[in-house]
Amino acid sequence: MSYPQLEHFDFDEWMALAHSDPDAFEKQRKRVIDAAIAQAPQHMQTRLHALQWRIDMERSRASNPLSACIRLSNMMWKMVYGNKGLMAAIGDLTDSTHLPRHSADVIAFVRR
Repeated sequence: MSYPQLEHFDFDEWMALAHSDPDAFEKQRKRVIDAAIAQAPQHMQTRLHALQWRIDMERSRASNPLSACIRLSNMMWKMVYGNKGLMAAIGDLTDSTHLPRHSADVIAFVRR
């Protein structure tokens, strides 16, 4: 999957835009994110928009960029290790108590 807006991502250019024109930076950032979500399968787009909304809300609650980074990092770790997180889901899938139990009669084969 390719994202045309990020094929030639230039960090210095984005940083200069953020410093010189924060509103233009935010508009471009939103365009790139929306384009990435639009390229995802249709059935995932609603969930991706909801996740982006949560990310934007965490950023808006932060008092500075470092605080936003820490808040987003904590959010990510909760999604991995928290209650009903990724690791819990993997554990549920691999836990042998959740696997169906089968029984069978073993038939001995006699050599001729």
